[in-house]
Amino acid sequence: MKYAITFDIGTTGVKTCVFGISDTIELLGAASHGYKLYVFPDGGAEQDTEEWWEAMCVTCKEALSKAQIAPEQIEGISFCSQMQGLVLVDKEGNAVRRPMSYMDQRAREELKKGIAHGVQVAGASLPILLKSLVITGAVAASVKDPVWKYNWVKNHEPENFKKVYKWLDVKEYVICRMTGRCVMTKDSAFGTLLYDLRKGHECFSESLCKTLGVDPRHMPQLVKSTDVVGKLRARQAEELGLCEGTPVYGGGGDASLIGVGAGAVELGDTHVYSGTSGWVSTVVDKSIVDASAMIAAVIGADEGKFNYFGELETAGKCLEWVRDHLALDEINIYLKKENVTDGYEGKYTSLYDYLSDVIDEVPAGAGGVIFTPWLHGNRCPFEDPNARGMFFNISLETGKSQMLRAVIEGVCFHLRWFMEAESKKVKPSDTVRFVGGGALSYVTCQVLADVLQKPVETVNQPQNVGAVGAAVTIAVGSGAIGSFAEAKKLIPVVKTYKPNPANKAVYDKQYEVFKNLYKANKANFKALNG
Repeated sequence: MKYAITFDIGTTGVKTCVFGISDTIELLGAASHGYKLYVFPDGGAEQDTEEWWEAMCVTCKEALSKAQIAPEQIEGISFCSQMQGLVLVDKEGNAVRRPMSYMDQRAREELKKGIAHGVQVAGASLPILLKSLVITGAVAASVKDPVWKYNWVKNHEPENFKKVYKWLDVKEYVICRMTGRCVMTKDSAFGTLLYDLRKGHECFSESLCKTLGVDPRHMPQLVKSTDVVGKLRARQAEELGLCEGTPVYGGGGDASLIGVGAGAVELGDTHVYSGTSGWVSTVVDKSIVDASAMIAAVIGADEGKFNYFGELETAGKCLEWVRDHLALDEINIYLKKENVTDGYEGKYTSLYDYLSDVIDEVPAGAGGVIFTPWLHGNRCPFEDPNARGMFFNISLETGKSQMLRAVIEGVCFHLRWFMEAESKKVKPSDTVRFVGGGALSYVTCQVLADVLQKPVETVNQPQNVGAVGAAVTIAVGSGAIGSFAEAKKLIPVVKTYKPNPANKAVYDKQYEVFKNLYKANKANFKALNG
């Protein structure tokens, strides 16, 4: 058996997992630790590299202890991380400013000046659009795309920009800190929307860099997800509680590896993810793009595979918002509060478990209430940083329970919208794998099956599938398994939720209204948030 440790570096925290890899991928120990997302009124969203590193050090030691594995037994380190962050580092590998999250949307002027001019299609200058599609298979048409963040720093923080040596993504910064090397896996490189994926090229496009205002010298060396990219340095090993010289693998981004950890690894396999963000992704073997719907096939961790991918910025984050602002009494109007995990004879282990039971008591359709899950703007199938969430069609009979269910249904409606948009270019699988923290709730799983009218499969510990995918990169890279396709047999289905035909009519009707809500309120969103 091989022992590996993986770091799943998310938007709100890190999950560190120790795995044993043989004929299965067995989770032996895990730990998690949160950190801040700094959100600013101007649309900024940043994180702190030291908070990432501190969380990794704490969880690494805790996960090893839980697994009862000695540091010298660890044969590989890998990563799954949030993507399309911007971490600019100097020659010593130090961040010149706090990383800008994929959620950052300050660069509106940079986007407008850089691409939204002249004859346009889908909000992009036609010549740049065509050039980008030919070279990268996609186009940087979103204010959240990192090339515009890069230009924002250049325009607003020239002193910081002068210090820049390399442009890295989130896990690439951690790799640099561990090994001293500035590298980028191909899936992360695709996320810059500067990667030339044409056969015989497979490099950052110097021409496109210059077109979009990027210094090509800032782009790092490219590596594969399964490559050993370096060895763990002494100081970092001591801080993490690992051994100097432990092999460090390239790993992958969440869009690449969550599907792998879900077992959706073969052509045509579709998975749905609901964590902080959410998406629908189908495995394809070529570059595909639908610029009008902001969907593109992103490079996968598995060489030659792509993930046709539509993303929702806030999915599980909506339920977190509900927990904090609807379920909990934040204004202290009640004289007495009780924790629902107390006094129920061990029935509930978290507030989310309790909420699931509450939501399950509400009939499908939430009494006619519809929720839009655009709490931080939206990217796909329409791009609008001004879009926001709302509860629509509230009546005197509406209570919190109906609103709670409406939130779950609203997220699922948006995921169905992705599925519908993707179907114009590819055929999603008849049965989908559902993973992420949202898949821990039996109610969410059933609602998703009912809204999609497709069977929904879940796997063991769906909240850890990104870490499982990272473990697969070690398994493939070390030769423990022959290919990514072999991972499917190591990740079995544990439960299947079949759609309830009785709920089809109400969900079909509300879904059509859901799609109309953005069009009907686009001008209102701009008036309030533009």
